[in-house]
Amino acid sequence: MEFSSFSAAAMAFLGGAFILAFIMGAVANKTNFCTMGAVSDWVNMGDTGRMRSWLLAIAVAMLGVAILEFFGVLSADGSFPNYRMSEFQWVEHALGGFLFGIGMTYASGCGNKTLVRVGGGNIKSLMVLIVIAIIAYFMVRPLPGTSDTLYSLLFMDWTTALAVSTPAGQDLGTLVAGEENGVTARLVLGLVIGVLLLALIFKAADFRKSFDNILGGLVIGLMVLGAWWLTSNVQIDDGMDTYTPQAYIADWSFVATGDEPFEPRNDAEWSNQSFTFINPMGQSLRYVSNGFDSSVLYFGVMALAGVILGSLFWALVTRTFRFEWFASVRDFVNHFIGAILMGFGGVLAMGCTIGQGITGISTLALGGFLTFIMIVFGAALTMKIQYYKMVYEDEASLGKALVTSLVDMRLLPGGMRKLEAI
Repeated sequence: MEFSSFSAAAMAFLGGAFILAFIMGAVANKTNFCTMGAVSDWVNMGDTGRMRSWLLAIAVAMLGVAILEFFGVLSADGSFPNYRMSEFQWVEHALGGFLFGIGMTYASGCGNKTLVRVGGGNIKSLMVLIVIAIIAYFMVRPLPGTSDTLYSLLFMDWTTALAVSTPAGQDLGTLVAGEENGVTARLVLGLVIGVLLLALIFKAADFRKSFDNILGGLVIGLMVLGAWWLTSNVQIDDGMDTYTPQAYIADWSFVATGDEPFEPRNDAEWSNQSFTFINPMGQSLRYVSNGFDSSVLYFGVMALAGVILGSLFWALVTRTFRFEWFASVRDFVNHFIGAILMGFGGVLAMGCTIGQGITGISTLALGGFLTFIMIVFGAALTMKIQYYKMVYEDEASLGKALVTSLVDMRLLPGGMRKLEAI
């Protein structure tokens, strides 16, 4: 898709993001697609339907990226964020994913689900959105009166020191076959992993009969793939050369010319990308606090608006829109703590259950796989601890509930069990 000006290209870039996100929000509301719910159903009831739906979204996005990238239809290299960067920040992915998994359990949903619930009238999720946005904003931007971000103060020095450098990139294809043969290796690995996932997913007869779970996983995966395609194919032809939006911004001074309605301040946010929802919450806070300045109107901001309005649309059409408030002070505190943990964890891990759990994994980046595992682990462990404390009440200290939960998850020997299994 070629356009004669940056403004026209920006309209397509941002408008396409909104449309794809709108569909995602409506379908997520309709099908109750929820990654936190997927872990909860699996841990508490042994129901894997929504977990398989999540895995279906991963498989669809992974297969699509592997095939289309091989044929040059899209690119996930040099993306925003750069999932395939050579520095494998394993501590940040592990810690961030773990914190995010705990946080989404306390806050009743991941970043995407928070937006879907806001669209459905949930005021609790609106508070969660605001808190995450503040944390995400100051994780990457300086605190008032300083040059330090929350990330630089709390994490950067020690997490960066533990990073592992890879020769060219951290995606499985490059690691296995090197940079020159990385695209072909990603095609083979993407096809193998994707097909194996599909076989595992559709092995369950109950899942094959679940229209909503199949629809949710299929559409969410296709929307992630669609965003990769959109942002890889918007081009600007000024009559002399053809640029990507990112390259065009880097080469031209919009402020100096003053003839573009869009005058972006940074070029990185205009590179190829797909859906993620924690850092964009911080971007959205910046956009609003800057008086809706178009220079900081990015893909992520439009994605947030699209999911919320798509969910609102479905809630109004089906008459399921309901205002919901906190049931108690404890409910408020839980959501507040959960939002803080998601804000820190989502930025630290470079993504959420969608941003890393689907988008990141679709690039076959190690960070995506590790973050996904740690999100599921953090959420599952928190749910088990909560359940033991609820059943045993005063008898179950946090330590006893934690050790027993780890025994249940086969991470500690059975002889260390502190509470009777439930």
